[in-house]
Amino acid sequence: MFLSKTICWCLSQVLMAATMNQAKTSISKMFNGEPRSYTRFSLAQNTDGDFGVEMKQSTDGEDEAGVPEDVEAPRTYRQTPLRTYKNICYLALGTLLIFILGYLVGYVSHHKPDPTSAAAVGEKTSILPTSAGTTEGSQDEGPYVPPLPSLSWDNITSLLEQKLLPGAFKSKISEFYLPRSESHEAGSDWDNKLGNKVFAVFKDLNMLSWTNEHSVNLPFPSSDLPNKVFFGDVEIGTPKGFLAYSETGSRTGRVVYANYGSVRDLSYLSTKVDLKGSVLLLRAGQISFAQKVANAAKYDVAAALIYADPYDYDFVGSTELYGHVHLGSGDPYTPGFPSFQHTQFPPTRSSGLTPVVAQSITADMALQIFKKMGGADAPEDFQGRLRELARYKLGDTNDLVTVSVNNVMTETSIHNVFGVIEGSEEPDRYVVIGAQRDSWGPGYAKSTVGTTLLVELARAVSEMVQYDHLSLKRSLVFASWSAGEYGSVGATEWQEGYLSSLDMKVVSYINLDGVVTGHENFKASASPLLYRLLKNTLMKVKSPHTTSKSLFDQYTKSLDWESSVLKEMKVDDAAYPFLALSGIPSISFSFCGTQKKEDYPYFGTALDDFDNLNYATGNTNISVVAVAAGQVAGQMALRLAHDRLLPLDVDRYGEEIKKVMNEVTTCVHQLMESPGFDQTLDKALSVDWLIAAKASYGRATRRLRDTIGNSNLDDKEMCRILNDRIIKVEHNLLSPYVSVSDVPFRHILSGSGEHTIRALLDHLNALKRNAPESSAKFNQSSFLNQFAFATWTIQSCANDLAGPVWEIDNEI
Repeated sequence: MFLSKTICWCLSQVLMAATMNQAKTSISKMFNGEPRSYTRFSLAQNTDGDFGVEMKQSTDGEDEAGVPEDVEAPRTYRQTPLRTYKNICYLALGTLLIFILGYLVGYVSHHKPDPTSAAAVGEKTSILPTSAGTTEGSQDEGPYVPPLPSLSWDNITSLLEQKLLPGAFKSKISEFYLPRSESHEAGSDWDNKLGNKVFAVFKDLNMLSWTNEHSVNLPFPSSDLPNKVFFGDVEIGTPKGFLAYSETGSRTGRVVYANYGSVRDLSYLSTKVDLKGSVLLLRAGQISFAQKVANAAKYDVAAALIYADPYDYDFVGSTELYGHVHLGSGDPYTPGFPSFQHTQFPPTRSSGLTPVVAQSITADMALQIFKKMGGADAPEDFQGRLRELARYKLGDTNDLVTVSVNNVMTETSIHNVFGVIEGSEEPDRYVVIGAQRDSWGPGYAKSTVGTTLLVELARAVSEMVQYDHLSLKRSLVFASWSAGEYGSVGATEWQEGYLSSLDMKVVSYINLDGVVTGHENFKASASPLLYRLLKNTLMKVKSPHTTSKSLFDQYTKSLDWESSVLKEMKVDDAAYPFLALSGIPSISFSFCGTQKKEDYPYFGTALDDFDNLNYATGNTNISVVAVAAGQVAGQMALRLAHDRLLPLDVDRYGEEIKKVMNEVTTCVHQLMESPGFDQTLDKALSVDWLIAAKASYGRATRRLRDTIGNSNLDDKEMCRILNDRIIKVEHNLLSPYVSVSDVPFRHILSGSGEHTIRALLDHLNALKRNAPESSAKFNQSSFLNQFAFATWTIQSCANDLAGPVWEIDNEI
């Protein structure tokens, strides 16, 4: 606009000058006594480049009227009265032209288009606030337009309640609940159709939408060579269910009943029975299939059979079980790498795969095996409730079972679907809300509710931004994952593709899988950074049972709300890879059953349908409970995207570090004071450096708190600097001393492996249990590595949290 005004002004000045010169010439001729005749002349260029005047004399043939041909005289012209009148007209026209040009210049300089008419023809109009005044030398931008009032947090939560309604959810869920007869497995036609539906919703909401395709290795049962189980020569059955990523082949061994296959169970059995080469009969529950098989592999077992005991599961004995036994996430044949088609990867496999042949069987098949087993009675806490079975036996040396697994590894294309609502201040930072859409059965609780809630949240927030002038500082990314049943394959492959940049971009991950499995309790697994935000959200969201109570009042049964609501995040939780692999503050939560029946029993079966979920929720309106779950996820996401300073509680992580450090210190002191322990190992077991690292983290959190208190939080750049320090805490707790391809879950507090503080504690506890022999078994090199890994990971986290390198104290 300024340039156009300048050009107009310059043109007007040129025209005005030309007109004024013409007028001045006419006036001079009229009033200054200029001679009424002139001699014709022309300008000619001299040889030296200068301009001179060449007088043109009359020549033969050039005569004037009234002059005789024989008279030689200069050629002259006389001014006539008509020319005088013309000059007067020129003067009038010049004056009028000056007036018109002046008016046009003033109009262009000061006129401002009507914003409503601009919008009517499709021009963009801005609702950003404008300055009330102008700086010196600037052009006038027209009248001041006051900015729209910013929404308060109460306005935002009220709007979300209005947009996210049970009726809309109930209407939408029918679109994502597929027929029971159709395959919902990853990469199937229905999986792709659901992905297209999610993508279409995002496009209709005018969200920036895209898909990621991954070519992953997924196992499926062979149609030509089914999996089988034999007791001796007798075929027990041909199960339809299977355990993905099991070793294939046929294994025969002595069958041993090993309860849940926990570390404690197998440790007990190893003192009674030689487990090497055996076939373990395990009941589902308490820990994941992958953990059961990984525990069994440590005892060199040949195979494992897993069934659902009526003690834990109240469904019919013919129910098939589906699951996976990869103690990790993602495609186990591209560990640490994203699985893209036509990409070269080294021939490798995940450390989470075992050589154990594993297969799920029905409770009816397990009953047949138990009836044929001999041996000693199993301990009391091993006893289950299979009908017609008075006592469970551990198994005899002659009880031979053969397990044949013939699953076929298939390269499968899967698609993740994304939609984003971009933030206005920090669009490069985002909160991710995700849900898997595939399932081995109908998947009503596992995937349908979460997928529907995902698109409904996207719709609600999009409408708030478009129609209610909600302004988010950071972006919201809505993600629909595929191959979740195989161990968060789609989500993990996406993370591995962007692993180097996610730590400074993804603020948090909120998981929507299984958010409704009951109604009596509310449980959550989360990073300590999110505890305070979760608490504040629960105090704000209304209970689905009564609007007079908040979720906090409804489900907090003691003064210690954390003991009522929080639980440890499991390895098979869909949020776990985001926390332990990528170092992203993550949360999973669920409205669930009673404390005894907290886990939903129908996951991984064909019984995960509307009727059973309706029964599990006590015939409460599922949509009402789902909307309450949506309010929890939505309010947490909006808070993380809306607040200028990230609401992540770094102090709470300090408490967790302090707690585990106290455990280590206590354990070391007890070990060194044990009778018969070699006191010369005192130096090797010193925890001084670890305690110093813990203290450094405490000082860093206090320094951050002081900096925040002394900062202008209206300064966007200052807030971004502070957020940089906050956002990296989780990522900095990933151990830099192990390879992601060898140890994917590198988090020293939440991960798994020898680098973790939990592994250090297990090592110390094992030594403490065998104190008289511990000196001989003590591996000094291993201990020094474990202490160093923990110490310097925490110290590095503290250094980054403290601020610029020149402000870091070096007291350690």
